[in-house]
This record gives sequence, C-alpha cells and structure tokens, in this order.
Amino acid sequence: MNDESDHDESRHSYLRRLSPDAYRGHAYVHWSLTIEGRRRSWLTPEFHATFRELLGHTAFRQSVCAPLYCLMPDHLHLLWVGFSESSDQRKAMRFLRARTNKMLLNPGGFEWQKQPYDNVLREKDRNRDAFPSVAAYIRENPLRAGLVDSESKLSNYPYLGCHLPGYPDISIWDRDFWDRFWKIYYERLVTRDEDRL
Repeated sequence: MNDESDHDESRHSYLRRLSPDAYRGHAYVHWSLTIEGRRRSWLTPEFHATFRELLGHTAFRQSVCAPLYCLMPDHLHLLWVGFSESSDQRKAMRFLRARTNKMLLNPGGFEWQKQPYDNVLREKDRNRDAFPSVAAYIRENPLRAGLVDSESKLSNYPYLGCHLPGYPDISIWDRDFWDRFWKIYYERLVTRDEDRL
C-alpha cells in the first residue's frame, strides 16, 4: 500500500498511475495527500468542516462516497468508493485538491505536494471481509502517530470520519457501521445508478 510516510515526493517528478479506467465506475481507491514540506498547523476544526462540505460537493459531482477519511497534522488519507458507472475518482481528486489548496494557501501559505499517492484496491481487497482491514489501516493512523494513546481513544480524535451522501448521521463508531455502509451502498446508491440505465 502506498503510504505517505514511506515516500519522499521530492525524489519523484511523476508518480505512475494505472490506466484511467482503474479509477472509474465502482473503483475503490485509498488516496493520500501530504502537505508540502510536511509543514504543520494547518489542521483546524474550521478546515475540517469545510473539507467535509467539499466532500459532499465532490460526491455529488463524481458519484463517490468516503466510508473513511483521516486528517493528520501533515497529511490526509481518504478512502473513496465509486457508486456509479459515471464515477471518476481522478476527476474527483482534481476537484477536491484544487479547492482545498485554495483554503490552505490563504492565509497560511500551505499547499499539497504536487501529486497525491493512490492505491487502487484489487478485487481481493474489495470484498466485505477484507475491506474493513484496509479501512482499519487508515483509522489507526492517529494511534500509530501517538496522537491518541490507545485504540479505545480513537473516537476522541476529531479529524476522523466518513462521508456518505444523504446519510449525515452514519458514524464509523457505530457498532453496525460496516453492515449499514454495505447495505446503503448496494441497496441505495448502486441500485439508484442501475435504475437510471
């Protein structure tokens, strides 16, 4: 899995991507964006609130949902799932990066590194049993970074959540979160797309 902490963007002028089709339709992609120079102090409750609003606009435009995201002091992780044949996560990422970069530049002078990292999940990583382990990797970032001192306190980390269009009350801390997520995804989101065909 491509992880921000394992790479130095300055060593690479261009990150190779899969073919555009790998990011379209019902693709599952783990995206990671890092602040240029790994600078800190940009992450605030105000940024988080606007970030969530932008996730909603991105979801509407590109038919994606975020079962999990985690904003860290110098980077972020975002797990996107396409819920329509028309979904295009590369377009979604360009839209989200451009708007969040504007927020970062003014007034703080922060910006994202040139390219995000991505990990397009393979078929074996996309089933209902394997997918939560990929999500757990993202969810446990604050614990690995020492921002919380135990797994039981992860729910206290304020910049960790999900964004499922039309379902503002769903929470990654609900005991039945994954059951609810898959039910909504298959019965509500994907079915709506098929009904339009």
